[in-house]
Amino acid sequence: MQARAEARYLRTSPQKARLVIDLIRGQKAGEAIHILRAVNKRIAPSIEKVLRSAIANAENRNNDVDVDTLIVTECYVNEGPRMKRIRAAPMGRAYRYQRRMAHIVVEVGDKKPDSAMKEIG
Repeated sequence: MQARAEARYLRTSPQKARLVIDLIRGQKAGEAIHILRAVNKRIAPSIEKVLRSAIANAENRNNDVDVDTLIVTECYVNEGPRMKRIRAAPMGRAYRYQRRMAHIVVEVGDKKPDSAMKEIG
């Protein structure tokens, strides 16, 4: 049984979000929430919200699911669109910079996916 949640167009760079996402991959759902509470990164509360949403989706899909046994089977961050901005520079020039966005996907399930088992064995 798999349940999934995603947050799109979050105003953080995907690279920074991946640092936090890598901490919870493969953990139990309850442990992952504790990890996200302890991490001192700005994106951690948003990832926690997505994780809680995935857990709620699992409960809504199947009433007899045990929340304590759920594992974060899959989680990843994709790059969203970039906002191009201009900053004033010396001698009438303009420097261009980009504000990045991220799409975060978290999937929870009863056990680890079969593809991970194939890689090990």
